[in-house]
Amino acid sequence: MALALEDRLAVTELIALHGHLVDGGELDRCDEVFTSDVVYDLSDFGQGEVTGLTAVKEAALALGAKNPVAHHVTNVVIEEAADGRVRARSKGLGIMTDGSCGSVTYEDLVVRVETGWRICRRKVVARRVPLGGLGQEA
Repeated sequence: MALALEDRLAVTELIALHGHLVDGGELDRCDEVFTSDVVYDLSDFGQGEVTGLTAVKEAALALGAKNPVAHHVTNVVIEEAADGRVRARSKGLGIMTDGSCGSVTYEDLVVRVETGWRICRRKVVARRVPLGGLGQEA
């Protein structure tokens, strides 16, 4: 059965909500975006995997002023996965305090819980080269 339009919209809004909460410092509301046992994979940034809401909040606080001042998300693509779960990919732009910006790809696994859709696993992949490295050979 195809994923209902209402569910697609809910997952898209869920992904967008993350930036609003983090940018506003509302880290205590991250349970509106993530499951309590979320795995947040920051391996591409040398930080490994962070597990659980408390650890995600602590990691953000430890990063402090090195966090982006603005998280923008776009290009959300949703596909059904096994067991009623959803895989979502989106592009993220982070604006830093000095005005520089960076680009990432969010790879999310989203599940439906009692309170609605939540991200149970997020992998953040930095975009460092154009075209995924195609044509960059020496």
